[in-house]
Amino acid sequence: MAEKRSALGRWSNWLAVEAEPGLTTAQLMLTNHDLKPVEVERRTWGAWNFVGFWIADSFNINTWMISSSMMVNGLSWWQSWLCVWIGYAISGCFICLTGRIGAIYHIGFPVASRSSFGIWGSFWPVLNRAAMACIWYGVQAYIGGHCVYLMIRSIWKAWDRDTIPNAFSTTSGTTTADFVSFFIFWLCSLPAIWFPVHKIRHLFTVKAYFVPSAAIAFMIWAIVRAGDIGPIIRQPSSLKGSDLAWEFVKGIMTSIANFATLIVNDPDFSRYARKPKDALWPQLLTIPTGFAITSLIGILVSSCSYSIYGESVWDPLKLLEKFLDDGNSAERFGVFVISFAFSLAQLGTNIAANSVSAGADLTALLPRWINIRRGGYICAAVGLAMNPWTLLTTNNQFTTYLSAYSVFLSSIAGVIIFDYYIVRRGYLEVKELYDGRKTGPYYFTWGIHWRAYAAYIAGILINVVGFAGAVGREVPIGATYIYNVNFFAGFFVSGGVYSLLCYFFPVPAVSDKWMEVGDEIEDLRVAYDSDGATGSGHEIYVDPMVGKSYKLGADDSKIV
Repeated sequence: MAEKRSALGRWSNWLAVEAEPGLTTAQLMLTNHDLKPVEVERRTWGAWNFVGFWIADSFNINTWMISSSMMVNGLSWWQSWLCVWIGYAISGCFICLTGRIGAIYHIGFPVASRSSFGIWGSFWPVLNRAAMACIWYGVQAYIGGHCVYLMIRSIWKAWDRDTIPNAFSTTSGTTTADFVSFFIFWLCSLPAIWFPVHKIRHLFTVKAYFVPSAAIAFMIWAIVRAGDIGPIIRQPSSLKGSDLAWEFVKGIMTSIANFATLIVNDPDFSRYARKPKDALWPQLLTIPTGFAITSLIGILVSSCSYSIYGESVWDPLKLLEKFLDDGNSAERFGVFVISFAFSLAQLGTNIAANSVSAGADLTALLPRWINIRRGGYICAAVGLAMNPWTLLTTNNQFTTYLSAYSVFLSSIAGVIIFDYYIVRRGYLEVKELYDGRKTGPYYFTWGIHWRAYAAYIAGILINVVGFAGAVGREVPIGATYIYNVNFFAGFFVSGGVYSLLCYFFPVPAVSDKWMEVGDEIEDLRVAYDSDGATGSGHEIYVDPMVGKSYKLGADDSKIV
């Protein structure tokens, strides 16, 4: 028995990731190198890196198709496009609100959530985000597999799902050709996960140049083939009065919901910003512009498809497949290049929205043995094992559940943002976010902040009846109207309840004036001293009388 324990201990030590020496057992469950504030050397993301990141992220298949449901539901093309502009402009504001936490204190979402949900209470929102990131990774990778299918078929026309012997059942949602294509995309994605976040910015820079160029070329090609821009552009709205107003609101909310996951996890990227302003204006301006341009290209190409084939083809991959079926060798080369661009787009989106997020979240759940790189590979493994094609079948409502998940994320975002901006007024005691002792200001009750959870549940409850209606139940019309603005309802209810509870039941470690003290953070050490104090490196001392912060030396006794 002792030998087994010894063997397990050796395996545990062998699997352990890099961590600061001198940490207690509790701290080993709260920190490692990837969870600590980013040191100066790794703060490599400048303003143009954020511009490239969001240009790259905006050119993806989901954004291309986002106006389709709005127009099918009765909006005209310009009304749906205006919804995209407004929705993503609002999303950009939310992104900057959460991103500032990372840009100032250089911590990611899992650590930032500890100040509001508690040292151990933060595990639940982190687990939620990690699970959804793994699921979305599989779904996005399967869509990327369709891009690979088109690339292979552009070279070998015999690569046809309808003629290649199929080892899957007709009800499975996939075929042998589609599965092999998906596996190739999944396999080729693995090297991108290896690179640390502060270096992966180069992938987004390449994508920011190549993918938009290919998308514009696709649009020109479609217009030339159609001979005009098609009838959809001339199609008026079929709605009037309140029906038009509510459909317009729903269109805006669709755009915000499409961005809900990134709203929550933006600190995972903004923590690498060289300066806080590098993560402000580039995000605020590039997000609505990039996503609106992608949506417009999608509208124009789909309109042209009606002139060519007599039907509107919103999915660009299905339209490329049609081009492939009736095209010559030159057009097959064009399909290959554009499909390659879309596969690169899916790879970048999967890394930004899912792999890095899941890696950071899984790191926070088991920091002693998982870092962001290992977490990213776990995310990829789960994405493969979950058989994502079963979630994309026409008779599966799971995509409805995924889309509606913004309800839960909005409540998390509401608590975190109101905690930082309203309750604490920008002040965080960063070292205490890694303190597992009962005396820590973020320990609350057994490590869980009951005020945050009461607010979180309130934000969900305001939407839960309307959510039932969204998946087919009959609910009161009032619940439907509330659910039409689900992200706002969840965000403001959870944030408002949280602020009220903190007002009547005050929390520790707050400031009575606006005071951000993250600028002085360089290389933070979180191990306890022999006397029980936290850390012994450069610390931040805040003079409560004047609201000024100072950096303390290694002996914690003099101002340097």
